[in-house]
Amino acid sequence: MREPDSIILAALRRLQLIDSHTVPAMIPLTGGVSSDIWRVDLVNGAVCVKRALPKLKVNAVWEAPIERNHYEWQWLKLVTAILPNSVPELVAHDVESGCFVMSFLEDDNYTLWKHQLLNGTIDETFAQLVGDRLATIHSATARKPDLHKQFDTGHIFHAIRLEPYLLASALRHPDLATELTQLANNAANTKEALVHGDVSPKNIFAGPNGPLFLDAECAWYGDPAFDVAFCLNHLLLKCLVRRESVERLLRSFDALANAYFKNATWEGSDRVETRAAHLLPGLLLARIDGKSPIEYITAEGDKQLVRKVARKLLQHPVSSLGEVRDSWNRTLAVD
Repeated sequence: MREPDSIILAALRRLQLIDSHTVPAMIPLTGGVSSDIWRVDLVNGAVCVKRALPKLKVNAVWEAPIERNHYEWQWLKLVTAILPNSVPELVAHDVESGCFVMSFLEDDNYTLWKHQLLNGTIDETFAQLVGDRLATIHSATARKPDLHKQFDTGHIFHAIRLEPYLLASALRHPDLATELTQLANNAANTKEALVHGDVSPKNIFAGPNGPLFLDAECAWYGDPAFDVAFCLNHLLLKCLVRRESVERLLRSFDALANAYFKNATWEGSDRVETRAAHLLPGLLLARIDGKSPIEYITAEGDKQLVRKVARKLLQHPVSSLGEVRDSWNRTLAVD
């Protein structure tokens, strides 16, 4: 058991959640690479404390500004107003330490969507709700100059997303450097809505009120297509782990995308979809050859399959997510 974190203890005292003599029970939680996360048992019940790290816990050198914790807190506050049951209850924020405190979600009531998918529990209705809620957040924040100014975090998004994913992959695939760099540049220069930046099944709980979003460290006013592509990417990759569930995973892919684009009304939905369809193969490749390779794809044959699909679609882009899905499905079928 790790010793209680002195930085978090100091933050809890500044926030007056504990007194100067109290050392509450603290249990480190697993699952993330960019933050230290603890369960802390206070007098009134358990809370979750999250502290951003300057260097991420991966093999590659990957550093990121810790002020991202402030923007995550702001994203959570904003989404609380838009969809109150879609984020944890917020308790307090300590700017000095880069920590914030939120409600602790008990295992009896909340299950990570990632765990459900990997265990073969694939609920198309839940995927549809994810797409619907994501579109609601994007729609409520689209084309808002005040939010653009509040979340002017392009340097953080570059450090946590564009560089370690798309640009790092370009170094591994120099023949695709032009395509991958262009994707990164296009994303960086598109400013349409408030983006979560890490809409992954590991950051979405299935709870009593439907999907609950976590870990908005990459919050940025930018291209909403990134969130859509980032999440759909994980549904494709999980086909390699649950081969018997490919059809259901692809139906979940469609359910999420269809629900999202039904409500993507701030600009032409076909424009958002085209950008997502262009981004998706780059993100597929990044989870194999970027700085944060997906941990559950270990077989070299599976890695080569991802590279094959991604490279083809990067060299010959398509304009719809259905075409990306079909290319993926065809390659799986002959593998």
